[in-house]
Amino acid sequence: MLKKVFFALFVVAVVACGSKPRVNLDGEEGALKPTAQHAVIAKDVVGLFESVSYKKVPLDDSISSIVFTNLIEAIDGGKNYLMQSDIDDFEQYRNALAKDFRDGDLSAAYHIFNVYMERYINRLEYALTQVDVPHDFSKDEAYVYNREKESWFTSEAEADEQWRKRVKYDLLNLRLSGTVTDSSETSNKETLRDRYKYLISVAKQTDTNEAFQVIMAALTDAIDPHTSYFNPYFAQRFNEEMANTFEGIGARLTMENEVVKVAEVIVGGPVYREKALQIDDRIIGVAQGEDGEFENIIGWKLDNAVSKIKGPKGTVVRLKVIPAGEELTAEPRIVSLTREKIVIEEESAKREIKEVVGDDGKTYRVGIISLPKFYIDFEAYRANDPNYKSTTRDVRLLLDTLKQEKVDAVLMDLRFNGGGSLQESIELTGLFIDNGPVVQVRDTRNRVEVNSDSEDGVAWDGPLGVIINRFSASASEIFAGAIQDYGRGIILGSQSYGKGTVQSAIDMSRVISPTDRLLLKAKADEGADFPAGAPQFGQINITLAKFYRITGSSTQHKGVTPDVVFPSIYTADKYGESSEPSALPWDQINPTDFSPVADLSPLITTLESRHQSRMKASPSYKFLLEDIDLMHKRESETSVTLQEDKLKKEREESRAKSKEREATIHAIRSGAPLEPTAAASGNTDEVDFILDESLAVMADYVGLGKQ
Repeated sequence: MLKKVFFALFVVAVVACGSKPRVNLDGEEGALKPTAQHAVIAKDVVGLFESVSYKKVPLDDSISSIVFTNLIEAIDGGKNYLMQSDIDDFEQYRNALAKDFRDGDLSAAYHIFNVYMERYINRLEYALTQVDVPHDFSKDEAYVYNREKESWFTSEAEADEQWRKRVKYDLLNLRLSGTVTDSSETSNKETLRDRYKYLISVAKQTDTNEAFQVIMAALTDAIDPHTSYFNPYFAQRFNEEMANTFEGIGARLTMENEVVKVAEVIVGGPVYREKALQIDDRIIGVAQGEDGEFENIIGWKLDNAVSKIKGPKGTVVRLKVIPAGEELTAEPRIVSLTREKIVIEEESAKREIKEVVGDDGKTYRVGIISLPKFYIDFEAYRANDPNYKSTTRDVRLLLDTLKQEKVDAVLMDLRFNGGGSLQESIELTGLFIDNGPVVQVRDTRNRVEVNSDSEDGVAWDGPLGVIINRFSASASEIFAGAIQDYGRGIILGSQSYGKGTVQSAIDMSRVISPTDRLLLKAKADEGADFPAGAPQFGQINITLAKFYRITGSSTQHKGVTPDVVFPSIYTADKYGESSEPSALPWDQINPTDFSPVADLSPLITTLESRHQSRMKASPSYKFLLEDIDLMHKRESETSVTLQEDKLKKEREESRAKSKEREATIHAIRSGAPLEPTAAASGNTDEVDFILDESLAVMADYVGLGKQ
């Protein structure tokens, strides 16, 4: 009895210590409100930033202002919903948000989010009223689709005019996609009406966890572009993507008219093996186990429905299914499935072999390994599962098959590979070098650790190339930088992203104090609904270290510069670490001892010379430069004409130019002109100029090496 009295008094004392919220959300009808758990998490995340993160930034007024700006940009960066009066009202919170987060007070941030949601729904409801209004498509007026540099709306009339044009533009797009008749016009309006109704329906289902995710992103981005808080749903998804596996039934699901629909069946999973579901089947109910009660999931949010369908391997889930093509009122069939671990093969390393004719007239076989990310199933690895999924294990097997098929060279394609596991970048490098340091890591106390490949031997000792681009980041840069520093292979493409920081995933349950746990328990806010197996309080991926190449140079901002450089559509001021205001600066430390495999600089000079000679005579290279100019031009455009004849002419000219290009490329590649019907239908081989030219460079590499 005494314990119960003490506990009650303790909780009262803890609750009484809480400060009064800055904004009274109880006075806002239908407003989303933060939970006690959200308040605790926000407070503890601030504590992590100020104590253990690499930057250790105190959250003062200047940081508060950045958080405020981030939040406004996150919810309405395009200035399509909020009014100037809203922004003026929000300004009172600009320098207060940091202190509020530290105190666990999220009321001001939620107030801003709630006002935005109200404006968002109101704008879409207004758009619905404009669908059946007569629109004059012969009138010469423009729709400003990019309002980032415009002023906020100062009146309802100004906002209405913008959205009238938005509706007109959407209808015009539908008109130009087909033949314009009375029936098609009616159909177009119905399509657009359904689109707006769906967006309104989704918006009205926004819950407090989604609002919290957006608000926390505004906070973390103010400190560091690569530190992120993930709520339980997003944390589970992130960890599954890192592992390239998930536990479930083996189907990808989507939402259509508030009903969950099967979008894809994953080969090898329970659904595929048992032929239990087909594409476009609809799932209307879910039950757990052999005798659990069914829950009707019509109208649920997709994330919530998926969390019920997924679950630990070995467990049973039963589904009520309406087969594709049948009415929703039809008798559902019951499908029972045992969940399994599913491997996401399309995100795994893949290989192919291309034959290339070199400048010497000889044909060379180049094995291409495409790697979308550096993945590892940490859970299976820690459990000593001998068949755990990882990048290095997969690539080693692919290299074995390429050697059996007697390729002359290997080309690693890391374009758009945003990184992943630091451990995997080190181990993958070890497949191409025989022992030695790979990367240096400096922690928050300025201690430097050299991470090395300690395994004897290599999986491939022949000619090696690595393709990177502006979106090759982190682990990709560690791998490419080490290959370049050792002289083990040649790097091709464009400057990489420039991310030189290391993040560690921390389950927030390790951070929540016993005192706060008691508070949450008292408020019955612990153990809220979240996906099975997901971190209960979410997860923070926080920057705790910075990595450096073995030469001592940081990749931060500068990234990796290729040996053979290709022009890039993506500029450093808009894409990559250099575009992030809160990014850490570039610096360097002492180099570590390593023994280069070779000095490739003389070879690279020759390869670059031959590459440039080919470029001067290459129509594909000319097209790439045209694409870059067009991209830069479009980035500066903010509006589009709403005059039907003018827009139709612009698009027809663009299509004609594309067909002319396709015909030219086809003639070059095949030696025969492209049939008009093939060009009209888009039936042409997709041209990857960067890959094609990289293969040509690799052919030169092999040929010169043999000489």
